[in-house]
Amino acid sequence: MPAFNISPENLAKLRLTAGMGMWSTHPIPDTPLGSITLSDGPMGITGGRVDERDVALLSPCGLALGASWDRALVRRVGKVIGEEALRTQVQALLAPNLNLMRSPMAGRAFELFGEDPIHIAELGAAWIDGVQSTGVGCVVKHLVCNDSETDRRTMNVVIDEATLREVYFWPFERAASRGVWGMLTAYNRVNGIYCAEQQQTIGQWLKGELGWDGLVMSDWFGTQNGVASFRAGLDLEMPGPARHMGEPLAKQLEASDEPRLDDASQRLARFVERVSSPYLYDAAPETQRQRTQTLEEAAAAGLVMLKNEGQLLPLSGMSRLAVIGPNALTPCFQGGTFARVALMPDLISPLASLRRRFAEDGVTIDYVQGVDSDYRIPPLTALPLFCDEHQPGLEVVYATASGGERYRECRNASSLIWFRDMPGVGDLLALDEEASVTVKTRFIASRSGLYRFWLGGTGAVRLTLNGETVGRFNGEALDGDIMGKLMQAASGTVDFPLSEGETLHLTFTMTFNRSIAHGIWFGCQPPQTVDLLAQAVECARCADSVVMVIGETADAGLESIDRDTTALPGHQVALIKAVCAVNPRTVVVLNVAHPVDTRCLEQAAAVIVAWYPGQEFGPALASVLAGDREPGGRLPVTFAREEQDYPVLNLKPDSEGNLYYREGRLTGYRHFAARERQPAWAFGFGLGYAAIRTGKTQLRTVGEDAVAVTLTLQNTANRDGKAVTQIYLRPADEPAARLAEFSAVIVPAMQSVDVEIPLGAMLFRRWNTLTQCWQVHGGRWTVEVGSASNQIDAVFTLNVAENGEVTVV
Repeated sequence: MPAFNISPENLAKLRLTAGMGMWSTHPIPDTPLGSITLSDGPMGITGGRVDERDVALLSPCGLALGASWDRALVRRVGKVIGEEALRTQVQALLAPNLNLMRSPMAGRAFELFGEDPIHIAELGAAWIDGVQSTGVGCVVKHLVCNDSETDRRTMNVVIDEATLREVYFWPFERAASRGVWGMLTAYNRVNGIYCAEQQQTIGQWLKGELGWDGLVMSDWFGTQNGVASFRAGLDLEMPGPARHMGEPLAKQLEASDEPRLDDASQRLARFVERVSSPYLYDAAPETQRQRTQTLEEAAAAGLVMLKNEGQLLPLSGMSRLAVIGPNALTPCFQGGTFARVALMPDLISPLASLRRRFAEDGVTIDYVQGVDSDYRIPPLTALPLFCDEHQPGLEVVYATASGGERYRECRNASSLIWFRDMPGVGDLLALDEEASVTVKTRFIASRSGLYRFWLGGTGAVRLTLNGETVGRFNGEALDGDIMGKLMQAASGTVDFPLSEGETLHLTFTMTFNRSIAHGIWFGCQPPQTVDLLAQAVECARCADSVVMVIGETADAGLESIDRDTTALPGHQVALIKAVCAVNPRTVVVLNVAHPVDTRCLEQAAAVIVAWYPGQEFGPALASVLAGDREPGGRLPVTFAREEQDYPVLNLKPDSEGNLYYREGRLTGYRHFAARERQPAWAFGFGLGYAAIRTGKTQLRTVGEDAVAVTLTLQNTANRDGKAVTQIYLRPADEPAARLAEFSAVIVPAMQSVDVEIPLGAMLFRRWNTLTQCWQVHGGRWTVEVGSASNQIDAVFTLNVAENGEVTVV
C-alpha cells in the first residue's frame, strides 16, 4: 500500500483533525477562518473555566422543555441560549442531548428530553433551529446509546440493529435532516466498537446514506484509537492538543486515506464558516427582559400538574399560606454535570416569589424548612465565609515545589475544578513537579454543636481547623479516570465541636502532580438544633393551605453516576405524610428531574412536577400557583406504580462490561402497554386549569402514502388553556403503539380550535437489516388519538400496502 504523503499541505490538514486547546479548534490555514470557541451545554453557557464566575442565563432542563411538548417555545428557548453564546463569544455549543431516558435510574436524565425517540427528535430539532438561527452552532450529543452513566467510558451496549436505527439513532437522524452543524460521539462502545470508531453510524448512515455534511467530533478525551476513528469518519478529536489524531496520524495513514483527510478538513472549514456569521448580540435592557420572560414562560410550560383534588389550584380565598420544604428557599435549578451554569447572584427563590405574588392578595406567608436538604456534600458556601476582614469568600493560593506561591485569588464556590490550565501553575499536563492549592476561609458559628466537614479532591487533601490538622483524604489512591473522580466527588468527613459565636479558621490544602485536570471540594453541615418536622406540622396546622417544595439538590444529577432508587428520601416522605395529615389542602411541588415513587403523595390534594426549571423557577411557580399562568406540562416520561414495573432498572454492565438492551423497541410507555401494566402517571399526561375536550375527530388520506388527523378542541372554561394532542400508531404485529406525532395548542376561553396533524409516509416504515434501508411495513395499522399514552379519545384503522399506499378502513 502506497505511503501517506507527508507534505506541508497534508500536515496542515492533519493539524485540523485535533483541537488546539481545551475548548478551541485550530484556525483554517490560508483562509480568514480563525479558531472557534466551544462551550458545554445544554441549559446555558458554561464558560471555559467551568466555575462560579462565568455567569450566564440558565434555561429549564431537557426534561422540563420536553414536558412542554411545544416546538415553537423550545425553539425560542434555543434562540435565547444562542444569543447568550454570542454575548460570551462562544461559537458552538455541545448540545442538545438527544439520548433517551431508558431508565429512571439514569444519572443524567435531567438533560434528556424524554423517553420517546419521536418526541425527543422533534423538540431537539426545534432547540437546534433556535440556537443556529443566531449563527451559533449546535453539536448534538452523544452519538449513540449514552443513555446511562455507570462505566460509561468502557461499557459496551449490546443492541440489535433495528432498535439502534429506529429508536436510539432516530433523534440524530432527524437532527441531520434538519441541518444540525455538528455531532459529538459518545464514550461508550456499541456492539463492541467505541462510538468514535463506529463506521456504521458515522460513515455509513450519517455521511453516506443521509448525505449529512456536518462535523463529527469526539467527546472530550473520548478518542481511543486515532486511525480507527479517523477512518470511521471522526473529523475532530477534542480537546487539543492532539493525542490520537492531528499530526500523530501522519506516520499511521496510507495514501488511500487522503480523500478522508480532505473530507475532514473541509467539514471543519464548513463548520467554522457557518458559525462565523455576523449575527449581532442585542444588549438592550428590554431585550434582556424578554429573554428572561421566555425562560419564565418555558419553566411554567414544563410544570406538570398530576392531580388537583377539589380544584385546590389555583390558590385563592385564603389569608395564611404555609410554605414548607428546603427547596422553597434553596431549589435545584439545574443538574451537577460539567455543563452546569454559573447562576446569577440575584435569582429569586420560590419562597421570595410566592411572598411577592401573594402579598398582592393580602396573604400572610409562613416558612419552615421541614427537613434538611439531601446534599451529597452540603455546600461550604452556605455559611457566611470571609477571605479577610472585609471580603467574603475563600482565599485560594497556588504554589509549586520549586517556586513557592505563584498566584492568589478570592473565590466563592464549594468545588474548584481546573481543566488543563491552573493559575500560577500553568499547563497541568506539562507539570514536572509537585504543586499545591491552599484554600483558606473563616466563619463565626451561629449555633453550638457538632459541625461536620467534608473534604475531597483529586490529589492529597489535608484539612486544618484553627491550626490543627484534623482530616486527610487521598484522591490519588482512588480507582478510575480523572473525569470520573471529578464527577463522583468522593470525600471524607470530620466532626468538630463549636460554640455559638466562636470563630473557626479553615484551611484545605491539596498537593498534586501532572494530570489533564484537577479539583478540590469541601462542605459543611451545621448542627440541627430544632425539630424540623414538628415545626412543619405546627406551621401546616395553622395555615389555610400549604405549598411544600421538596426534591433534589444541585449535586444530585451527575455524570458518571446513576441512581439506585426512584424513592424520595425517607425524611421527605415522612414530612409529606405528616403535613398532609394535619392539612389536606397541601400542594406538593417535586423539584426532581426523573420519575419518582409517588405513592407517598396519595393524601396530597395537588401535585406538581417541576423538574429542574432553570433560573426562573420562583416566578414561574408563583404565577402557576396563583393562576396567572397555566401549568402547561405533560409528562415526557412514565411514572410507574411500582419500581419493578419499569423496563430497565439495573444500569450496571456485567462482568464483561456488557449492557444489554433486551427490551428492544419496547422502551418507556411501550413497555407498560406491552406488559399490560398501568402506570401511576402515563407518558403524555398532565392537567391544566381549563376544561378542554376533544370534539369531532377524523382521519383522511393525503396523497397515496400519508394521512392526516383533523380534530376540534373545545374549551368550556372562562380562561385560556393548553391542549397537547398525541397520535400513536400500532401495526397489527406489534404489542404496543408508539408516538407518531403531537401538537401543543392554546385554546382560548369559551372557544374552539381546529387542528390538523399530518402523518408522513416515513412513519409506516421499519428498518430492514438485510437490505440496510427503510422498508414499508405493510398490513393493518391502528391510529390512536388522545391526551396521553393511556388516554385515547378516538381510534381509526388503516391498511398499508407493500408499495406504501395507505387506505383508511
